[in-house]
Amino acid sequence: MTDPTDWQAHNHQTLMEHLTRLRQQLIAHADPDLLAESALHLSNEASDGAQAPSALSSSVPSALDQICNGFCLSPFERDILLLCAGIELDASFRILCAAAQGDTQRTYPTFSLALAVLSDAHWSALTPMAPLRRWKLLDVGAGSSLTFSPLRVDEWVLHYLVGVLHMDERLLGMVEPVEFDDDLVFSHWELAEQMVAAWSLDGDVASLPILQLCGNEISSKRAIAATACHFAGLHLHTLSGYAVPTQFSDLVQFRLIWEREAALVGNALMIECDELEDTDVNRNGAITYLSESLRSPVILTSSDRRHGRQRPMLTFDVYAPQPDEQHQIWSAALGDALHNQLNGHIERMVAQFNLTGPAIQAACAKVRAEWERSEHQQAEPSGEAVETQTLAKNLWDTCRSQARPKLEDMAQRIECSADWDDLVLPEAQIQILQELSAHVHQRSRVYEEWGFGGKSKRGLGTSALFAGGSGTGKTMASEVLAKQLNLDLYRIDLSAVVSKYIGETEKNLRRVFDAAESGGAILLFDEADALFGKRSEVKDSHDRHANVEVSYLLQRMEAYRGLSILTTNLKSALDTAFLRRLRFVIQFPFPDATQRAEIWRRVFPTKAPTEGLMPEKLAQLNVAGGNIRNIAVNAAFMAAEDDEPVMMKHVLMAAKAEYMKLERPLTDAEVRGWVATPAKA
Repeated sequence: MTDPTDWQAHNHQTLMEHLTRLRQQLIAHADPDLLAESALHLSNEASDGAQAPSALSSSVPSALDQICNGFCLSPFERDILLLCAGIELDASFRILCAAAQGDTQRTYPTFSLALAVLSDAHWSALTPMAPLRRWKLLDVGAGSSLTFSPLRVDEWVLHYLVGVLHMDERLLGMVEPVEFDDDLVFSHWELAEQMVAAWSLDGDVASLPILQLCGNEISSKRAIAATACHFAGLHLHTLSGYAVPTQFSDLVQFRLIWEREAALVGNALMIECDELEDTDVNRNGAITYLSESLRSPVILTSSDRRHGRQRPMLTFDVYAPQPDEQHQIWSAALGDALHNQLNGHIERMVAQFNLTGPAIQAACAKVRAEWERSEHQQAEPSGEAVETQTLAKNLWDTCRSQARPKLEDMAQRIECSADWDDLVLPEAQIQILQELSAHVHQRSRVYEEWGFGGKSKRGLGTSALFAGGSGTGKTMASEVLAKQLNLDLYRIDLSAVVSKYIGETEKNLRRVFDAAESGGAILLFDEADALFGKRSEVKDSHDRHANVEVSYLLQRMEAYRGLSILTTNLKSALDTAFLRRLRFVIQFPFPDATQRAEIWRRVFPTKAPTEGLMPEKLAQLNVAGGNIRNIAVNAAFMAAEDDEPVMMKHVLMAAKAEYMKLERPLTDAEVRGWVATPAKA
């Protein structure tokens, strides 16, 4: 390997030798009268610059040689470029240019000067498609004619010639370098190796296939791509799909500047389209043009597969690390001591959360900081177990928060405070809900440890249908499950997900499930009637499309590693063929008088002041639990305004308001005996 210092010295001396040669050619063509005033100075300078042949050598070509080889410059084109660089690097070149052109005002190089002074001159070097102008190695300034216009070396090219490597300022803020990190799990190493093999081809870089990384593991894609590029001898840079220019002139300029750097530095470009909407037609078209026309290695990332038109494309699906790989990441990130203390809890984390390596490391860093603050504290005999449980809970909660950002924009997260004591349901429904909770809690043990998962992962999700009228406890039951399982609960309104456009409903559902996969959150799909129905009989294309949407939802529910719940107000509207694919179907009945009385006993918090409330009388109100809660809350506000405890009169006023909202009359039978109730017990 060449020492950088040796290469810098070799590069500098190579450049100086070429400039000395050009200086002598300019002197030979210079007007003697114009040189007379500075002849002594130039003579001395020339003699100083006339060095012996370079004794330095390097296995890496000089920057000038790399430019010449990379852009196929002829000796004449090389010397034009050097002539322009000499103006910037050697003050004598300005005097010599003026003297060689016989004009003291022309202290700059021109094509006319180059054609007259330099060897092996050819007119084709001046054309826009010749390397010097095509690759913007130099700029042609304003002038009366092409041959007499000032020439100036591009700034980035000048820095490159002297051995200073940096990114062109026109690319800054658009592309970002990605550092190589060899801390990849085995399955991701395999993908990186396959990518390297796909690029191990001889010939033009434009013939290399585009490598496409599909899936939702954005951070993993970067690490895999950076590893592949490292072993392919390339430097990876990323470009957001949203940063791709849509104006054709800007797109062409970006392409040219990027190709120039890629040819000299060995860059690969990864265009990240993961968050890009399909409806952004102009930007997607610009990305297609750029990726297929770039003369450099290209990687595309997206959640969905994109299709090439002309350039071949190879697709690699990127998944989160496998469970055993995640366990290895947890162990390494926690360290031996903390891992031993949390032994047994890590398996629960791996079973529940499908996190990327960076997400696991971030969660571990947070809990490690907490553990290190407390590890030196003296613990009582029972203190170690308490501390371990606290650390495990904090680690669990941190994992939940790591998975939230992906879902926050697609669904409503519900803060869960209800528990089993808040549910008033028949014993049969309570028992089924507890069985449902056990399925989620013991999923890993049964499927993974006991082998019931088998070789196929299909049908291993936990799906349920909660059917019943509005206010019968469907959402509360979901909250109870989420609180017991210590998982996030997200509500998705299916009526908002369903689209009249073919394919859009499935796309919306896919985004939700893909975003939820990392955290295994409980997904509550409200308004299932908007999608489901008796649609198994296909009468037209609309029915066929609706069946596809339903089948897709059920397929994702069956494969989802968490719990997904559908709610409906009318179970009879759902086709039995669809119902058979759901693991649990729970009917939430309208509460009878006994159950309504029990709901009234539990609806007021212990802190709320009440006086003279009679649950049996209140149970005469023929409303569901959700309406009972609304009445109780409104009654509490009325009592607070009167500076009194909640009494029957407040409940009566609140009930009248609730019935008006329901557009129902409040009957005498429902309030019989209320007016006679004494104000004070």
